Amino acid sequence: MLKNVFLKTLRDQRVSFAWWAVGIAALCLFLVAYYPTVSKTPALTQFMEEAPEWVKAFVGESAEDYTSPAGFLNGELFFMMAPMLFIIFTVSRGSAAVAGEEGKGTLDLLLANPIPRWRVVLEKAAAMAVSSICLGAVLWSALAAGAAAFGMDIGLGNLAAACLSCLLLGLFFGALALALGSLTGRRGQAVGIAAAFAVAAFFLYSLSEVVRGLKPWSRLSPFYYYLAAEPLKRGLNGIHALVLLVSALALVALSACLFERRDILV
Repeated sequence: MLKNVFLKTLRDQRVSFAWWAVGIAALCLFLVAYYPTVSKTPALTQFMEEAPEWVKAFVGESAEDYTSPAGFLNGELFFMMAPMLFIIFTVSRGSAAVAGEEGKGTLDLLLANPIPRWRVVLEKAAAMAVSSICLGAVLWSALAAGAAAFGMDIGLGNLAAACLSCLLLGLFFGALALALGSLTGRRGQAVGIAAAFAVAAFFLYSLSEVVRGLKPWSRLSPFYYYLAAEPLKRGLNGIHALVLLVSALALVALSACLFERRDILV
């Protein structure tokens, strides 16, 4: 038997994490291997520059230099695909932490041990954070290795900044799913609400570049703090990273409070 919830959670999720890591690494290597073909097609940049504004809104700043390493990775990976994958990863784990155990009928067995409820939540959250950090390390390592192998000239520091920003965005939504699961005890609701909020937040930020009336509201979207500072081109923005980190920690603390005061579903 493992001595704490944190280690047990990591052990239980080790197989799924391995498959996630393999999938992320394969995706990164495929994209980087494809880049030399894109870099030799400058017409793609012209095409993106002439595209309608609403199309550019869903590609990001990379539309102006799509054939550059940073522009290509922004458009193909970091603007939509990487955050989507990290959000799926963290929301699945955040929703399973409390609501998943409750739905399977194993939460009673867990709480029968002399472990405070708040500690269960914190250790589950810590396991989610550690697995997410490891997945972020896989993302960076695969991209760095691919860049070296296929001659992609990208700064490793800026690459780390983009991966860290993506990780923090994922942790925010994972913590949101954890809070919703702690409140409702229903994993389906936690996943659905967190996913709906993620989609709405993405569209709010993306369309704010096109719809002038949405511009003042773009800072309400977590995607603003992930994308607006362009970490792949300019490095990590400490304030934006701190906003995501503090928000995630606040949601974890809220989760512990909500779970302490709620009756277990039967």
